[in-house]
Amino acid sequence: MLNGQLQVLAALDSAETQCYHFTAIVIAGMGFFTDAYDLFCITLVTKLLGRIYYYADGAEKPGSLPPNVSAAVNGVAFCGTLAGQLFFGLSFGQNPKAVMATLCFFRFWLGFGIGGDYPLSATIMSEYSNKKTRGAFIASVFAMQGFGILTGGIFAIILASAFNARFDAPSYEENPIASTVPEADYIWRIILLVGALPAALTYYWRMKMPETARYTALVAKNAKQAASDMSKVLQVQLEAGEQKIQQLNQDQANIFGLFSKQFLRRHGLHLLGTTSTWFLLDIAFFSQNLFQKDVFSAIGWIPSASTMNAIEEVFRIAKAQTLIALFSAVPGYWFTVFFIDKIGRFAIQLMGFFFMTVFMFPLTIPYDHWTHKNNRIGFVIMYSLTFFFANFGPNATTFVVPAEIFPARLRSTCHGISAASGKLGAIVGAIGFLYLSQSQDKAKTDAGYPTGIGMKNSLIVVGVVKALGVLFTFLVPESKGKSLEEMSGEQKEGAQEMEQFPSHNSRTVPV
Repeated sequence: MLNGQLQVLAALDSAETQCYHFTAIVIAGMGFFTDAYDLFCITLVTKLLGRIYYYADGAEKPGSLPPNVSAAVNGVAFCGTLAGQLFFGLSFGQNPKAVMATLCFFRFWLGFGIGGDYPLSATIMSEYSNKKTRGAFIASVFAMQGFGILTGGIFAIILASAFNARFDAPSYEENPIASTVPEADYIWRIILLVGALPAALTYYWRMKMPETARYTALVAKNAKQAASDMSKVLQVQLEAGEQKIQQLNQDQANIFGLFSKQFLRRHGLHLLGTTSTWFLLDIAFFSQNLFQKDVFSAIGWIPSASTMNAIEEVFRIAKAQTLIALFSAVPGYWFTVFFIDKIGRFAIQLMGFFFMTVFMFPLTIPYDHWTHKNNRIGFVIMYSLTFFFANFGPNATTFVVPAEIFPARLRSTCHGISAASGKLGAIVGAIGFLYLSQSQDKAKTDAGYPTGIGMKNSLIVVGVVKALGVLFTFLVPESKGKSLEEMSGEQKEGAQEMEQFPSHNSRTVPV
């Protein structure tokens, strides 16, 4: 028996994989499905919003969102997500200001809810899991993001195809006004609205999930309730021993707060590692994800906007994003699920940052080479590999590790701080890339934008950020194969190995 560790916690650590693990993955993961669908589907409709609400009569190019509006639409959900992480798509009218204001309002609160889901889902899954497959279970929750991105793209393809077949329109260069049919205004509203359905469908089951045993026993100090809840989950009869929990509380010398010297000594560098790597990762990840349509337009993989009507442009952007998700992003997530408990979190994160950097610089330094028509597919393949190694790398591990290495009473808080740091990076990436990627030639910038450093130099900056991620990864500890109490220091040193618990129902285990 582990000295100082409640047996209900050891039962969780050693439990065989059961139905409740997969139920928890689906329920917790649906939040991340919705997260990815809603955060990334905005990239599918921003071009359309510009055509509908910011058309300028006589302009050579279709309408586009002004800089401040584009920054707000892309960044406001991340602001809400950041706020939600620390504390825990509809629009009205036809007037451009009213539409954008209400869109930003709702996307802020959308982000707030998503932000609260990050620390809660990660903590729930880590505390429900056994230590042998804990990394895979937490990563599976996060991997639902990939399906959210993929679903958003597929739905946009289907919707745009249907509208394009029903409402035939000329290209912008043929007839600027007729190229954007009035019915196109429904497309972006429907795409954003559908993102609410998965969350609504899983709301009931999320409310029915019991509190985790680690919170109930170690933080709420209610061993009886912890035993009762986990008896139902594990299908093993557990008996609470109040004397044992009192003994544990008396023996624990590590009851310290977030702002204490003891936390700084034990976990200060860990928190610096999780916040810095998530911050750097999201600068690169979201700048690439949100503006991949602009990157692909710059190299000519997506045709010039003036050669398409508004609905066709939505179709083309959705098709490109779906292909990237299908062949690079989604496989990357599941490679992490399959290998994280075999090769470890540290190795995957280090490898991911390294190969993201390796594939970025050959794209950026000879950038002009890739803009030639015969070389575009090579660019897309290498660009896709950076997404693959983001997801088979730090995009997954930065989510997993903070849910494992901090004490139970601070786990959600530290995960929320780490995740909020990431979303701060996403804001920097989303808004910074928006401006930096503008051409150095004023005549070639989008309407209303100042000159930037160009797409090539912007991608070089992204590559440097990824390289910094390699260095800061060395602050993050390995948690593979260890119990949560071992990683957090809540288990006494020198403890003996606890006996394994059988999976049948006849055994009664004292807490």
